[in-house]
Amino acid sequence: MMKLLLEHIQKSFGTKQVLKDATFTFEKGKIYGLLGRNGAGKTTLFNCLSGEQSPEQGTVQLEISGNFAPLTDEQVGYVFATPILPEFLTGYEFLKFFIDINQDKVDKSKTIEDYFELIRIEPEDRHRLIHGYSHGMKNKLQMLCFMIAKPPVILLDEPLTSFDVVVALEMKNLLKEIKKDHILIFSTHILQLASDLCDEIVVLHQGNLQKVDNHMLKSPEFETEIIKILKDVEDE
Repeated sequence: MMKLLLEHIQKSFGTKQVLKDATFTFEKGKIYGLLGRNGAGKTTLFNCLSGEQSPEQGTVQLEISGNFAPLTDEQVGYVFATPILPEFLTGYEFLKFFIDINQDKVDKSKTIEDYFELIRIEPEDRHRLIHGYSHGMKNKLQMLCFMIAKPPVILLDEPLTSFDVVVALEMKNLLKEIKKDHILIFSTHILQLASDLCDEIVVLHQGNLQKVDNHMLKSPEFETEIIKILKDVEDE
């Protein structure tokens, strides 16, 4: 069993306290949808988990089979909305390089071609420069890196918002396939996407994390319930 435990995470920027008391336990085998309004602190929370920023208070621990230890940068894969890849390399060159530096984690039964097949990048595209890849192709290549490196925790920051329907479906299927081995936290502002893809919904509002009852996830009242939670007093 593997769990990610956030306890009393606080983070401020100047006088603005973005995370006030973020506490939650995430479990392996589920896709968690992280919902929140613009500026709620979703990216800040991800940055605190990935090591990009340090919280002022609180702890982040990874529990594996009853053993607790602070979460390290190497245990987190961060899938950015805009992929960060070496665009001067071909897809094949980059993937070969990535596999070479992760030899201890790679499935030795798979070839480079097998990995390309896994994310459905066609043979004629594999030796093209990444610079010429579509956004969807770049994002699939970025996702493949984490499927190879197998970090326990994968953070996904709005990764499906600019895909066409075919690539978005492929990405959804990939996420469902790998969730059994990871803790997946998926940040999005699209309620329908969260409802379709996620096993649990967590709302970040006023600096705190709040779980939405699972029975609401597939109900017609899901959208209404989320909006009610996210409404501020001044919206009334």
